Amino acid sequence: MSLAQSASFTNTSNPLRSTRLPSDAYVLSLAALPSRYAASASAPSNEIYLFDSHSLRPAQSLYGHEGGTTSLRAVDAIVGTNQRSLVSSGKDGTIKVWDDRAGSVAVQMRLAGRPRALLCADVSPDGMTVAAGTGMQSDEALILYWDPRNPVAPLRTHASTHSDDITALHFLRQSSSSSTSSPALSHQRTLLSASSDGLISISNADEEDEDEAVIQVSNWGCSISQVGWFHQNRGRSRCVWAASDMETVSTWTHELDQRQDLDIRSPSVHTAQNTWVTDYLVGCHMSDSSGLGVFVGSNEGDIALIRNADYEDREASWALERIWSTGHSGVVRSMLWDERHNVLLSGGEDAQIHLWSAPAIPAGSSSGDDIKMEGEEDGGMGSLSPSGRKRVYDHEGDVEMGDVGNDPKKLKRG
Repeated sequence: MSLAQSASFTNTSNPLRSTRLPSDAYVLSLAALPSRYAASASAPSNEIYLFDSHSLRPAQSLYGHEGGTTSLRAVDAIVGTNQRSLVSSGKDGTIKVWDDRAGSVAVQMRLAGRPRALLCADVSPDGMTVAAGTGMQSDEALILYWDPRNPVAPLRTHASTHSDDITALHFLRQSSSSSTSSPALSHQRTLLSASSDGLISISNADEEDEDEAVIQVSNWGCSISQVGWFHQNRGRSRCVWAASDMETVSTWTHELDQRQDLDIRSPSVHTAQNTWVTDYLVGCHMSDSSGLGVFVGSNEGDIALIRNADYEDREASWALERIWSTGHSGVVRSMLWDERHNVLLSGGEDAQIHLWSAPAIPAGSSSGDDIKMEGEEDGGMGSLSPSGRKRVYDHEGDVEMGDVGNDPKKLKRG
């Protein structure tokens, strides 16, 4: 695999704004409300912190979940309303829909009896179905479905879709530019799931009979940590991306036929001016304007955005679009690209949250000549960081930067 520097490549070396979690915990996930950003903190805090989206000043804190908050996202509708709301899942076996203005829980869902740790959750686009995935317990890993108007007990339980911890759930959301030739994926509540068992599944969340619920399933053969939907070819092709615990990334068709499978650490850039070497995947973002973006990080705390020319082509080249450097002092755990305001929010194991400039990628952005991969001979290898990793030095204009700290920690591998 080759990685080339995009013709529109930029390197931003200072955040616009910065803040940090009061508890000095890891920033596990980020979500956007109309006027606030939300961040979930690792143990022992487990709180959910709210920050003003313009200034990043602390606005409020929510209790979170006993034992740990495992997922956090903002959804446009739930319980039949159009209010954008925070939804979180936790190891205490609950899903909470938050009223961030009152600082309280508006709706809470849980499974009766002995609590099961919920590792992930999502809400259907119409807000009428909530899905959650459990950890493995008593030889079962469950996908639970609730109607949030009746949160006392799940509507149904699917117990045989996966055989190990369910790590990610995402309902299919149709965009104005996307379509698919598959009638099965036009259903209102189509759910994508992934697990430590190596399976990626697409299910009909409304189907009572679990044997009939699974639409497609494929086995990647490795423990999966992240998964998501994306589309390309001007929305004509609906696809799936997945990431493993071993820093490998794959792409799949809507029928779950695998198209790409690579170690995300392999594509790298080495020139006399710039060097980028990936250590881990942070996450992916689907943009209606520029397609799927893959955000990767270095152990020193730098972030890069890379893209592929065609995610269904095994031989397609990769482009290095942007780097955001010298903000974090350790591993970056979470990112959020807020395209409405042209900013990127990043959260790290150093407890810091940074707000970066991230304007839209120009239409027709393309990569330059292919750059040699790591391990190949290259005359100019750039400078080395103190740890021996190669770093990029390409200063952009001075930008206001808030107070930051220094608390490097190691990334926990799966």
